[in-house]
Amino acid sequence: MQRILQPGEIETLDHTSFPRVLLPVTASLFAERAARVRQLAEGNPIADYLQFVAKIMDAQHKAAAGLTLAEPDAALMARAQEHSMPLLPAVENIAPAWQGVLDAMLDTLQGDAQSAGLPAPLQPLLQELRNLPAEARDDIARKLLQKEVAARHVGMAPFIMAALQVTFTKRTASLKAQDVPYTDPATICPVCAGEPVASVVRIGGRAAGHRYLHCGTCACEWQMVRVKCSHCESTEGIHYQGVGGAGEEVLAETCEECGSYRKIVNQEKNPMVDPLADDLATLMLDLLMSETKFQRASPNPLLYVAFAEEQDGERDNALIDPCA
Repeated sequence: MQRILQPGEIETLDHTSFPRVLLPVTASLFAERAARVRQLAEGNPIADYLQFVAKIMDAQHKAAAGLTLAEPDAALMARAQEHSMPLLPAVENIAPAWQGVLDAMLDTLQGDAQSAGLPAPLQPLLQELRNLPAEARDDIARKLLQKEVAARHVGMAPFIMAALQVTFTKRTASLKAQDVPYTDPATICPVCAGEPVASVVRIGGRAAGHRYLHCGTCACEWQMVRVKCSHCESTEGIHYQGVGGAGEEVLAETCEECGSYRKIVNQEKNPMVDPLADDLATLMLDLLMSETKFQRASPNPLLYVAFAEEQDGERDNALIDPCA
């Protein structure tokens, strides 16, 4: 009797196929990302901020090593597979363990601050974050995942999002590729429903030469052909823009149809590029793009603008740059 092969089994037999998704390796991801950020900091106009972010990534690496998570809900995963929905949407599936991850990262960072690793003025902010009730932390976390950042929380945002990244990335790393459903739209993460921070052209193995969208929340990568806009999936009016003299490691992929842009980093030009790190370090490209008609499709999760707040607590439309 013949057995019907499932899609995942067919792919393993087809030596010309390429991986549909690439899952993160938490044992090395944050350490390698920190090293890349430090490399990019040399001579960079935002070098101080990049060195600060590298310290956060060091703390992420340390916290990830000691993190154990409960198994994902099998029923939720089965439903997502059945309905072609993201597997475990981040806003609805924040693991309680993220609070412990945040505390572990604060332990590391406060120790670094005392040993000149981080600026001493950050100590009060870190202590304020440590003293926040769990409910308040969870509320800020949910708002960050929904891209709502209050002005009073801008300073806390990178630390909270970094802790969330550790928990979501650790959970995604525990999955198998066949666990991840085919989703619609294909422009959001099939694991956590997050937005891609950038896309990356990979080298090595069967993924070589293929473009993957990189989730800024859980570090899952899913394949999308280069001729499609990573925001609206249009195949019309796709162009690439870069900074003169900076090479083609990082370019802004623009779309005439939706008027958006998202950066694409190319390992074929430099094997060391990292989607999140290189996006963060190329703010000059963002500044140049701000002078065009194109709007950035999604933010970097470690760099925030915030809604300004009136004294009566109502929100207006002004934006605040946390690096200012």
